Amino acid sequence: MSAVREQLPEGRYGRSADERADRKLKIAGAVLGTLFLAMIGWFGWHYVGGTKISAEMIKFDVVSDTEVQVHLEIRKDADAKGVCTLRSRSEDGAEVGRKDVPVEQTGSRIDQVYSIRTTAKATNAELLGCTAR
Repeated sequence: MSAVREQLPEGRYGRSADERADRKLKIAGAVLGTLFLAMIGWFGWHYVGGTKISAEMIKFDVVSDTEVQVHLEIRKDADAKGVCTLRSRSEDGAEVGRKDVPVEQTGSRIDQVYSIRTTAKATNAELLGCTAR
């Protein structure tokens, strides 16, 4: 005796519950994936396009026990204004000087030396960052 298997006619009873669940999951995944890519794109554009002032510390020089000179190169939009923050530390890592440098000159590139007064002998200087106003 051979077992004969009967099959139901195709399409007669609609989709199975598994097929409906799979379709809903695919739609939900596509929507969430699109939203995620849009969010990543927005953050990327905001990070790159939103930065109007950037700077690079070229060098620093400890002039005396109470002064450090910092050479900055600032790049910005021609009409952008803002502030760059400099900091100086002693050998043990304590902050001995801080200065907010206003960036108000016109032009897209500023190359200048700034002086930071310190409360003790400094061993380094660093650029903490720049923000646009």
